[in-house]
Amino acid sequence: MPAKSFNRSDRVSAELRREISLLVHAAVREQALPSVSVSDVEVTKDLDVANVYVTALLGDSAKPAVAALNELAKDFRRELSRTMKLRRVPELRFRYDDSVDKGERIEQLLRGE
Repeated sequence: MPAKSFNRSDRVSAELRREISLLVHAAVREQALPSVSVSDVEVTKDLDVANVYVTALLGDSAKPAVAALNELAKDFRRELSRTMKLRRVPELRFRYDDSVDKGERIEQLLRGE
């Protein structure tokens, strides 16, 4: 019998990514935050902490956006506890995902700019 391809932390991180994306999108609209989107969510094995990686449309606005999202993390967690069927919702920690910036930098170097 083949092994399971998804363990529990992978399933929880996928569900968190969907739910947090909706919450972040609403927060950007309602609170006039810089435009960001959720790129990935990594949950620890014990489901205690979730690192939420976000990308910003404008690189300069990334730090204030991440700071604002970290301030809203408790509210997001409270809302997730109402919508998700988890015994305990992980603590949310927002981080900036700089992989897009690194990719653009590599592309510029390859083009010789």
